[in-house]
Amino acid sequence: MVSVLKAAGSESVGAGVLLPRNHLLTCAHVVNDALGRRPFDPRHPGDHTVPVVLHGRSRMVRADARITHWVPARRRDGTPGVPRAEDHEWLGDLAVLQVEAEPYHDVPPPQWLPMTIGQSLRAWHSSGQSHTFADVRVKSCDEAVGYVDGDATGMAIGPSYSGCPLWSVRDNAVVGIVAGHVMPPHDPVTGRPLPYSSQHIARRSWGIPWQRIEAELRAAGAAILFEAPEPDPDDPAFDLLVDLLDQHMPAPGLRIEYARAVAEHCGYGVHDTSSAPATEEFAALLLTEPRALAALTEVLRRREPMAVPSLLAVGRMSQVPRLLSPREHRKLTRYLDALPAPLRARLPEVTRAALPLAAALPMSEGIRGLLEHLECLTGDSRTNADGMRVPGLLRVVEYLAALAPPSLQAPLRLWTMSVVDRLGIPATSLLERRTDAEEWARAARERTAPAWVTARVERAGADRYRLRVWCDEGGGPRQTSVDTETPRSGAEAARELLGVLESLYRAAPDRGRPVLELLVGRTELNLAVDEWGMTGTDGDSFGPDELPGVLGAEFPVVVTCPELLHRHERFHPDWRHRWRLLDSDALLTFDDPAQGRSEVYGALLAGKDVVRVAVDVPPRTRDEIVQTCLLMGVPVVMWDRERTERSHALAQLSPVPVRTLPEGTRAYRAMRLSSPHRYVGRPVLAWSDADRSMPQLQLAEPQENG
Repeated sequence: MVSVLKAAGSESVGAGVLLPRNHLLTCAHVVNDALGRRPFDPRHPGDHTVPVVLHGRSRMVRADARITHWVPARRRDGTPGVPRAEDHEWLGDLAVLQVEAEPYHDVPPPQWLPMTIGQSLRAWHSSGQSHTFADVRVKSCDEAVGYVDGDATGMAIGPSYSGCPLWSVRDNAVVGIVAGHVMPPHDPVTGRPLPYSSQHIARRSWGIPWQRIEAELRAAGAAILFEAPEPDPDDPAFDLLVDLLDQHMPAPGLRIEYARAVAEHCGYGVHDTSSAPATEEFAALLLTEPRALAALTEVLRRREPMAVPSLLAVGRMSQVPRLLSPREHRKLTRYLDALPAPLRARLPEVTRAALPLAAALPMSEGIRGLLEHLECLTGDSRTNADGMRVPGLLRVVEYLAALAPPSLQAPLRLWTMSVVDRLGIPATSLLERRTDAEEWARAARERTAPAWVTARVERAGADRYRLRVWCDEGGGPRQTSVDTETPRSGAEAARELLGVLESLYRAAPDRGRPVLELLVGRTELNLAVDEWGMTGTDGDSFGPDELPGVLGAEFPVVVTCPELLHRHERFHPDWRHRWRLLDSDALLTFDDPAQGRSEVYGALLAGKDVVRVAVDVPPRTRDEIVQTCLLMGVPVVMWDRERTERSHALAQLSPVPVRTLPEGTRAYRAMRLSSPHRYVGRPVLAWSDADRSMPQLQLAEPQENG
């Protein structure tokens, strides 16, 4: 059996049972419970993964599993809506998941038989512990629901048994899975069980019989998981593939070796390792299991590389074989899951840029559906002199790698190199596509990066400020302010800055809202410029056609302190190193009021890869910690200028990806205006971009002391 765990934690919420090809079966409501959703939520979980534990004879393996077939629960009477737990009976409620790990051979998938009245069955708790077995007998079965009653002694089926296989000891087979339990009545007021009565139901549960599981999974397109598929008799590749196998594997020993390797790569259990499959049987596997041919060429590439090109050529004549082997597919899926969420969200854009001539793509089917479609594309409409095409999927991965952070770019590129090596495609062809990808990524960054408005704010008295403004639309900062000496009020400065920001936004709305970068001194880091707003024509009141204009609510506002950033230039290499790792999103939080400059200094020296810091301490020690972080070259520092015990703003913004923090902070400030009692924080975001040019400022000479 298999334990299904909560997505966050190690608590088991239900069980499952192994199927062939590294798949498993459980109840849909178990998956919903694992993901923290309502039990009968009918929505497909999409690309979410669920942690599972596979229980073997001698070991346990923890892995992630992804939903491949989803049959949500539905009312048995056909009425619309989702069932309720007290309904006791429902249809559907099945989920098939594929384990994203190396094929697991310690325990082969079980045999399945129909459920019938009178069978003696055994079930286990989802923890997988052997002492939790519960013995039951089938009392009724109507092809859709099977009711089972438990023995008077021993364990009873209860919570977290859902999805567990119902095992027939006599037949050595699984006949269904546990779906629900009929609980004794409870007090409607307190919810506590009522005193026991002989009229109460005792130890009655119900399961989904195999005959309904089979029918539901066939209708969902999962029949291949429980029946031996037959190749298409009209497949033009079959006879040619038989001839090639006879040519390259004439000896039975070779066929045994290669067939066993392919079966294990694809997640099939191998029960007989002494008899050789006939070439027709081997060819049938290669033309029914989509990744079998790729797995065979992966094995042959190391032993008989001359056999690979002809096998791949014949495979392209069939509609069944996929581009990637099981190992290659698992690696790619793992790399894509590790990408930052904003970059994963750009996969449709990347695909369209990489394959501009491709027909309609299934963008609405999630990353998994898109990858499966891309695997079927034989090329990218460009060929080398020898006619070998780079598959469209590999071109898309190269374009994605061009946008990825360095820590993920290298694995993606090594992956594409290994696949083209197996396929026999010249490396020069892939390098041409890589050059195309880099050129596109460079242009995309210039096209989509928001413009920056940099404003030097200097205090010139009580609520009076001098302002100097620069604009940077990608070509470096250019000064736009004319009057830099006249003191302005906060409202007057807000009106001037909003005018500059609005003009840039109107000129290029596709680039997003421009970012306002405030250059301030170390004593003005908490200056609430983001809260500055314009006043109406009649002072503080607004006319019927006027709207307020709050800087930090309409546009992202960040602060930079050149005085601190350039104070100790020995930390500039650390600053540039941290900025290069920005997409790693490594966060360090200082939330202990007892921490001072020495503790922060030591923590940052130890955490050389930290790219962002959250400071969640009272103002008494907050400013010292913030300034220490800026002195030591931390590019992104967040804190809350509000005097609160624990910052609501930091709790909300810490999970936000670092690249989108300026926009996330703007959104929080906007929500503070609409719900001030709920959004009580006043977040400040310090942002020091090591790749942007700083306007020429008159700064004090850098010093090593002070």
